[in-house]
Amino acid sequence: MKKWYGGALIASSFMLLFMLVILRYGYMKNPISEVYQTVTVTVNGTDPIKWINAAVPPAVKNPESAPRAISSDVVVSSLFSRNNFSKEEQQALQTWDQLNHLIDHTQGLPNAAEAIKEAVGVWNSLMSSVEEQRQGYANDSINERKKEKQCPHFLNNMSSAELNNTSYKLRVPCGLTQGSSITVIGIPNGLLGNFQIELTGAALPGEPDPPVILHYNVRLHGDKITEDPVIVQNTWTVAHDWGEEERCPSPTPETIKKVDDLEECNRIVGKNINQFPITRTSRRFSGTEEQSNNRTYFPFKQGYPFVATLRVGSEGIQMTVDGKHITSFAFRETLEPWLVGEIRVSGDLKLVSVLASGLPTSEDSEHAIDLESLKSRPISLQTPMDLFIGVFSTANNFKRRMAVRRTWMQYDAVRSTATAVRFFVGLHKNQIVNEELWKEAQTYGDIQLMPFVDYYSLITWKTLAICVFGTEVVSAKFVMKTDDDAFVRVDDVLASINRINVTTGLLYGLINSNSQPHRSTDSKWYISPEEWVEDTYPPWAHGPGYVVSHDIAKTVYRKYREGHLKMFKLEDVAMGIWIADMKKEGLEVQYKNEGRVHNVGCKDGYVVAHYQGPREMLCLWQKLQEGKGAQCCGERR
Repeated sequence: MKKWYGGALIASSFMLLFMLVILRYGYMKNPISEVYQTVTVTVNGTDPIKWINAAVPPAVKNPESAPRAISSDVVVSSLFSRNNFSKEEQQALQTWDQLNHLIDHTQGLPNAAEAIKEAVGVWNSLMSSVEEQRQGYANDSINERKKEKQCPHFLNNMSSAELNNTSYKLRVPCGLTQGSSITVIGIPNGLLGNFQIELTGAALPGEPDPPVILHYNVRLHGDKITEDPVIVQNTWTVAHDWGEEERCPSPTPETIKKVDDLEECNRIVGKNINQFPITRTSRRFSGTEEQSNNRTYFPFKQGYPFVATLRVGSEGIQMTVDGKHITSFAFRETLEPWLVGEIRVSGDLKLVSVLASGLPTSEDSEHAIDLESLKSRPISLQTPMDLFIGVFSTANNFKRRMAVRRTWMQYDAVRSTATAVRFFVGLHKNQIVNEELWKEAQTYGDIQLMPFVDYYSLITWKTLAICVFGTEVVSAKFVMKTDDDAFVRVDDVLASINRINVTTGLLYGLINSNSQPHRSTDSKWYISPEEWVEDTYPPWAHGPGYVVSHDIAKTVYRKYREGHLKMFKLEDVAMGIWIADMKKEGLEVQYKNEGRVHNVGCKDGYVVAHYQGPREMLCLWQKLQEGKGAQCCGERR
């Protein structure tokens, strides 16, 4: 379970309260009016919703007038058709063609077929853009488009005169990532004072409306269920309509769950204001100073200003109001923060300012002083090496990849031919992000593109791809999987493997030998009995850092090619299941536990430290370079 770290919330609370003081006392006389402008990207090609799945289409009464079903072979051939790629461009596609049977391995992975079909559209659009660049259309309009494709670190509109009091939209060109935040300052007004904040994604071709990744609805005078003020959170998609509402105050406070270690609904909401400590300053900001003895607490009040911040965590989105945590909302399947393309604010609200910060932004390689030292060396087919490390990453995690390049990818073993590192990244639904990713791949030579849209439920396919690269592209004695927010002490991993002195049947990492499937449908890791019938899992190693021997990785790829590889949406457990099947077939398996692989945070003496942001990564590397050893940094311990 991922943890939410309160330090950032405390720091941001002081900033937000300071902003509110400025607002309250009228010092915002000349607000900044600059707004980043972005373009709407259209996807080339036909409607991917109509690309029928791999099943044989049913018979129709009038085949001449009925829409023609397109087989999965046609979809796959469209995605895997060969362009005139240069040698440098081919480096990013070394596992691409090996995955052309993924459409036949969708069972057990939610939204898998859709992710491949969606990838066809965004891939064709990306290739059209790449072809434009090849043709040298370097005119003024192309140069202007290049400017628009930049992924800014923040977006803002702080001019209340320019903000529409009934509805406002702010485009987010490159999605959100962990640590991104959206701050809204406003005053509920009008007849009811009800308002909504929505984070929306990009609509698929043929769909009238985009998916709503978060619908945050404040109802000051209640609704059909209650007459008291309430906050309702939900999601919406064309396919599934509205999801299940999450209400605050909760109608069942005894069952309140936590997201990033924070309650889905703070228990103080809806309680008598005397039941919890509240400062004089908080009373003034919430309009409760005079009525604190006879009212219940609610973070919004008609006619009174507020500062509300939505912050993206590792498991969901947190909302703080005037510095106090109010709600948490867990990400729902296929509705992930990287998909957010627009912020929408509407309702009875005098909107003062909107600020989106901590946005994913790509690095300008043209001005990098140490660019050559960050580039990976090209690898020829079947290059022998001691260790191959595959890193899970998402398209707009630009800063995380740069932190890895500047830190543990600088180990001598990685800079030589003993070890290689590659990032495994699925396609994004936003063309701007895909173009930035393509450029990054060509610049550094360490990205492997995946032929599917990068939903969290499909990470097992990346595990498969890592096994493919480690055995078919190169010939590595050992293959390791890790994440882009994990710091890996490569020298210690190599030393540990050599000390173990096991070359076949090896699973090395933080071994879990007695875990059970999550049977609660509320869990992010919910597994139905149909997905896994047994009460326990076979031994598996936690995902932030585990190593398998060459023979295991090779068998994974062989079973995939033969159609015998069981897909399971928890990738680290999936590897354990695959190895257990190999054991039943006669493989002698060696499970080697490594307690210094830390699944959550960091502890001194680590081999792998997880949940490390770019700053922590740089700090860890600096300590190693200064000879201080494996000492942790910051709060993520």
